[in-house]
Amino acid sequence: MKPWIDVVGFGEDGVDGLSPAARVLVETAEVLVGGARHLAKVAGSDAERIDWGEGFDEALDRLAERKGRRITVLASGDPFDYGVAKTLARRFGVEAMTVVPVPGSLSLACARLGWSRPDVETLTVHGRPLETIVGYLAPGLRLLMLSRDGETPVRVARLLCEHGYGPSPMTVLEHLGGDDERRLDGVAQAWPHPRAADLNVLAVECRPGPGVRILSRGPGLPDDAFEHDGQITKREVRAATLARLMPLPGQVLWDLGAGSGAVAIEWMRAERSALAVAVECRAQRCAVIARNALRLGVPRLEVVEGEVPGILATLAPPPDAIFAGGGISRDGMLEACWNALPAGGRLVANAVTVEAERRLFDFHHRYGGDMTRLAISRLAPLGALEGFKPLMTVTQYAVVKE
Repeated sequence: MKPWIDVVGFGEDGVDGLSPAARVLVETAEVLVGGARHLAKVAGSDAERIDWGEGFDEALDRLAERKGRRITVLASGDPFDYGVAKTLARRFGVEAMTVVPVPGSLSLACARLGWSRPDVETLTVHGRPLETIVGYLAPGLRLLMLSRDGETPVRVARLLCEHGYGPSPMTVLEHLGGDDERRLDGVAQAWPHPRAADLNVLAVECRPGPGVRILSRGPGLPDDAFEHDGQITKREVRAATLARLMPLPGQVLWDLGAGSGAVAIEWMRAERSALAVAVECRAQRCAVIARNALRLGVPRLEVVEGEVPGILATLAPPPDAIFAGGGISRDGMLEACWNALPAGGRLVANAVTVEAERRLFDFHHRYGGDMTRLAISRLAPLGALEGFKPLMTVTQYAVVKE
């Protein structure tokens, strides 16, 4: 397919910052597509204008109707760096596009700060929950984020303080690359700027305060990192469970009988592009799962109230892995999980009762896989002395669907 959409990266310096070739694509376009801010930077053009502000889907439909004309889409900086190019490629195919990037705001921010881009974690809170930041917090980590608006720095400072990272230095970079570029500095716990320009990039050097609890992205968070009523896959068993579930980029986990949501939450913390659906039959526990997800930085976790296996037919998106932490002894439970998995999907099921264990042995005989018995003991007081107190033994079944 011959490309019919030119996507030109735009900086705050507008047309003046473009290469000669990119400038020709803008100046000779019959249709210009972009946000109001970018369109306003192209003066003296007679091209038809399509503004994203009219509605994104509607604008894409109008763009499609104009195939065959010279179409130029104006994008921020590098169009594939949290930009519109990904959406265009999904709708029209990458072969339909010619993309001409310029340095984006994240690259410009690294240049201003003297930070190496590969050593920085980047994210956006533009149109995404602010609590996403929590999953990134770690001592010494440098964060660069695209802000939602001018109030974002104040909200981020407050969030950092709530999670014990008040000493973290923060820098706001406004209108990078333009005449109005400005820098604001401070520390989260004493952030002095009530508002920034709406167009800003926020940089954070994560520094924990004294006594703050450090939480790893690796599986096996302490049990008391989660709100729970005792219905939780214990730390050591949870780590072993995540190892068999294998969180992978972009994949989906169904956590059935989720309890506190610990397995689903750790799945998403381990791989930031992964998704999870936590299914729990009790409304009170569903609320607990939602609170845990927000507090631990995975606000995208989907929580579904319902009974398994009946509700499985209604769940979406389809799973790449399923964890059955409850309900294994019910008729048809494991079979329903198996039928929902695609080839290559992983099923992990943990049993503590004899009845559930029997189901696992029977399923193992039919479909193969691995059986493991996990016996954990923890040091605990024994009167005036101490000894190791065993937890309930867990039988774990893990299988990959061929």
